[in-house]
Amino acid sequence: MNKDDINILKQSPIFSALNENEVQDLVSLVKERRLVPDEVIFWEEDPSDWFYIVLKGKVKVTKMTSAGKEIILSFFGSGEMIGEVAVFENKPYPASAQSMTESRLVSIRKSDFLKFLLKHPEVSLKTIGILSGRLRESQSRLRDLAGEKVEQRLARLVLMLSYKLGSTLPFTRQDLSDMAGTTTETAIRVLSQWKERSIIRSVRGKIIIADESKLKLIAEGPPLV
Repeated sequence: MNKDDINILKQSPIFSALNENEVQDLVSLVKERRLVPDEVIFWEEDPSDWFYIVLKGKVKVTKMTSAGKEIILSFFGSGEMIGEVAVFENKPYPASAQSMTESRLVSIRKSDFLKFLLKHPEVSLKTIGILSGRLRESQSRLRDLAGEKVEQRLARLVLMLSYKLGSTLPFTRQDLSDMAGTTTETAIRVLSQWKERSIIRSVRGKIIIADESKLKLIAEGPPLV
């Protein structure tokens, strides 16, 4: 690993308290993995023998519904961890992970990382904090699906995606409807209204946020339509 890669590890929330010697101990455990776009990192129900930290690129985590539809659960970028929840629960991965761009990751074997945690309890505490945050995020997503109006739900989703991926989102209206848990027809209606009000633009399978402030107002509610 080069110096920049090591700095990314050091900036990761769970490793920020480590000193130089401890970071080097960590580096000795990692394996680097390079991915092309759309390459699978792990499949849902695979054994959770490794967890991953993104060094460069973008990764999406997806899950298949009982109807056979793929739903995107989240996105991860530089410095973020993937798969750690399953590692700590000692259960199979609950979802699949796939690169969206050319990406570089480091992987750490579960058994090696658990031994590392015994030597560094401060990392354990930070990891618990991150896992708690993931749980709150999941609960918030369930609340959104259960109680909010569709327009508000879509606005929250688009804003969340933009924080991860930027103002140009590589998704179709079908993709957004699947992620938001609504019908394609409803998503088309809402997005068409946003387009008329110059909140978004759409070109060839991409959604471009044109007015983030209006989108935030919709997300905060009450919905405008």
